[in-house]
Amino acid sequence: MSCAIRAEGLGKRYQIGQLQSGHTTLRDGLLALCRAPLRAARRRAAAAQRDNEIWALNNATFEIKAGDVVGLIGRNGAGKSTLLKILSRITEPTCGRAEVNGRVGSLLEVGTGFHAELTGRENIFLYGAILGMHKGEIARKFDEIVEFSQIGKFLDTPVKHYSSGMHMRLAFSVAAHLDPEILLVDEVLAVGDSRFQRKCLNKMEDVAHGGRTIIFVSHNISAITRICQRAISLEEGRIIDDGVAHEVASRYMTRGLGTRALREWSDLRHAPGGDVCRLAAVRVRDHAGTVTDTIDIREAVGIEIEYEVLEDGHILRPDFHLWNDDGIRLFAALDQDQEWRRRRRPAGRFVSTGWIPGNFLAEGHFFADVNICVLDPEISLVRESSVVSFQVVDSMEGDSSRGDFGGHFAGVVRPKLHWTTDYSLAESMVS
Repeated sequence: MSCAIRAEGLGKRYQIGQLQSGHTTLRDGLLALCRAPLRAARRRAAAAQRDNEIWALNNATFEIKAGDVVGLIGRNGAGKSTLLKILSRITEPTCGRAEVNGRVGSLLEVGTGFHAELTGRENIFLYGAILGMHKGEIARKFDEIVEFSQIGKFLDTPVKHYSSGMHMRLAFSVAAHLDPEILLVDEVLAVGDSRFQRKCLNKMEDVAHGGRTIIFVSHNISAITRICQRAISLEEGRIIDDGVAHEVASRYMTRGLGTRALREWSDLRHAPGGDVCRLAAVRVRDHAGTVTDTIDIREAVGIEIEYEVLEDGHILRPDFHLWNDDGIRLFAALDQDQEWRRRRRPAGRFVSTGWIPGNFLAEGHFFADVNICVLDPEISLVRESSVVSFQVVDSMEGDSSRGDFGGHFAGVVRPKLHWTTDYSLAESMVS
């Protein structure tokens, strides 16, 4: 497979402000050359200037094969947009080099490549020409572009009168439909309503399946793991992780939110809780009992809560709440173990585990809040938010609820239902 993009030691430096020196005469300038204190001041000024520099991208080295779909993830200011601007030839790197082999289509900002005074119709042909396409090629895709963008009523209106959402719809539609060999997309899901965002994701999946090279920047981690086979994680301008998309995403979410598959408190004096009980550990376990942050969609996952009861005689109820990375609470699960339900617990160590069945959760990243309550009356003794997290992945082997379907699978849960099909000969065939 040929190489579409190769970066070697890419770096981009920006200056934050600039020190200004006072105006002097020629005589003053000549005298200043003889003054050692001024030379020292210049050295200090040079050091201050270095302190005012920032490397938006620092020593980025990677290679992307033709046809790869790669996600870029990282916090704001990590260097994602700077990298795409260098690859798009919008800005030059301070150091290093980037080799891009193929016709590049970029969607880096709302309306990139559009002329404000031209109409939507004219801009479709303009942007197509920028991508190096002939007028006939653009004309063949024209109706499809307009239909997707849903701006038909405003097609002959100058785009300076478009809303940001209209800009985005038309810009994405042109970039996605005019078949660039390499497509660079920066936060296409940041503008527009949820219906259009879903439409964009579906289109990007179609583009990806068409064999084109895509670099996709998004803060929507579910979108990254759904579309991309590979992900690159950036932090403070440096590449800190590169690999299989769902694995990189899982590590990124763990770093960013301080959660993982295991949280333990070795010193109970500093553990969450109080005089009645304290939390000792929370773990995510797979069906085999292994602590892990990556769960096959077909397998059960257990949320294990270990706690120390310090004062006996209380009726306790552990529970957990499960959230996805869109901030949706999927459900709350209360401990219903009949052996201990509504029984007063003696002092000692307890481990309560709630099992979520396989083929129930959808793909994505999930977070668990853990609580322990005392009953009669109900009072919360322990409450820890996003204490553990895990990633659910679909192997696409055909025996999950996805079956043979390869497209976008909507929904926050994905149960595998029992199906039955009845068959009989049609009446016309019987007669």
